[in-house]
Amino acid sequence: MRVESKHTLLKSFAETCKANQLKITPQRVAIYRELIGSTAHPSVDDMYQILKKEFPNISYDTVSRTMLTFADVGIVDIVEVYGGAKRFDPNVDGHHHLHCVSCGKILDFHNDQFNNLGIPDDVRQHFKVLASRVVLKGICEQCSNSGNDSP
Repeated sequence: MRVESKHTLLKSFAETCKANQLKITPQRVAIYRELIGSTAHPSVDDMYQILKKEFPNISYDTVSRTMLTFADVGIVDIVEVYGGAKRFDPNVDGHHHLHCVSCGKILDFHNDQFNNLGIPDDVRQHFKVLASRVVLKGICEQCSNSGNDSP
């Protein structure tokens, strides 16, 4: 997670909501609090299961639309998961991911060499690159130690 305190992140969240004309509802605040408290890159379903305990009447659709709205305004990123449910990352600062193909866990990591990878000229000619992130797929330590080291 980012180095800022939760208080600073919540203040930034409120400012971003206001700048994008989004009402600051108790449900939106609760969703954002859960997101910034998580390092698991949760899916909509993960968030819904957590939030319905605090808000029994919250709908899956509300959680889904809210998280997609957060991604649209830059509060969270949608993580690169191919073939699975969308996962969300509250850390919008530059970093990379380790993706366990056995259990699905996604871990953040930082690496200056990966941060400075050049974009090939032939790509730049045909594609406007807005951001880049390296995703390393493999088997996490926990799965490897438990013998669950096959995808």
